[in-house]
Amino acid sequence: MVPVLHSISTIILIAQFVLGNLSNGLIVLKNCIDWINKKELSTVDQILIVLAISRISLIWETLIMWVKHQLISSITTEELKIILFSFTLSSHFSLWLATALSIFYLFRIPNCYWQIFLYLKWRIKQLIVQMLLGSLVFLVANMIQITINLEERFYQYGGNTSVNSRDTEFTILIELVLFNMTMFSVIPFSLALISFLLLIFSLWKHLQKMPCNSRGDPSATAHRNALRILVSFLLLYTMYYLSLLISWVAQKNQSELVHIICMITSLLYPSFHSYILIMGNYKLKQTSLWVLRQLGCRMKGQKTPTA
Repeated sequence: MVPVLHSISTIILIAQFVLGNLSNGLIVLKNCIDWINKKELSTVDQILIVLAISRISLIWETLIMWVKHQLISSITTEELKIILFSFTLSSHFSLWLATALSIFYLFRIPNCYWQIFLYLKWRIKQLIVQMLLGSLVFLVANMIQITINLEERFYQYGGNTSVNSRDTEFTILIELVLFNMTMFSVIPFSLALISFLLLIFSLWKHLQKMPCNSRGDPSATAHRNALRILVSFLLLYTMYYLSLLISWVAQKNQSELVHIICMITSLLYPSFHSYILIMGNYKLKQTSLWVLRQLGCRMKGQKTPTA
């Protein structure tokens, strides 16, 4: 049963790996091309580029951790530190940049005339930069805690430079990653949750004020689409955080099945949320449709359309 479970899990993880790299790669490539052509890039596109890069890194590192657990029976302390630090770095920026994106949408989309709201709205770029710089304090604290925990764990094994037990290796790695990611994700998750709930409430309230016969109105349609995108984003973000928390508890209780399910669920966020971003961004949506048309024509042996 266990080998079958691992095989199925590997297939699902590889599928998420491919889809996640395609979606995030499209975001990076399209925005970088626009940056080169136009010599400038909007704040939201800058956030999307760095967010997509951090997610690509996170997806790669998740697959590397899984493959290393399945195929390699030993790991050195230095290798373990590199994996932990790189994984922590990617997850940190992935969470905080997604939070920055939610705050950006909160101040850009709704029409609110509160003095404090307008003050922050006019200074949204500075607010996001200051928030990301402030998050570096948590990143440094996280790195220090990982280093201390690693030294303590390996000291318990008599100062060995390698841990030859696969179960011991994976337990050390996963427990440290999950504990630190769960603890240090509370603040960005809370900020993003509050931002999205306020934004969803604002859009819902705006839709309620629209006349009942506005179903075909482009403005009402745009608001409904935005509401669906935000709800999907919020659900994936919440699933990601809860998966980290449940997976850490499962790892502590040595429940491998629950841990694997949670790992697959958590990878849905960096892999599939990018598709939601693409569908909600006209420029990225048109680019993705153009790419699909090109691929379709090539598969049929037809000439590819130039526009």
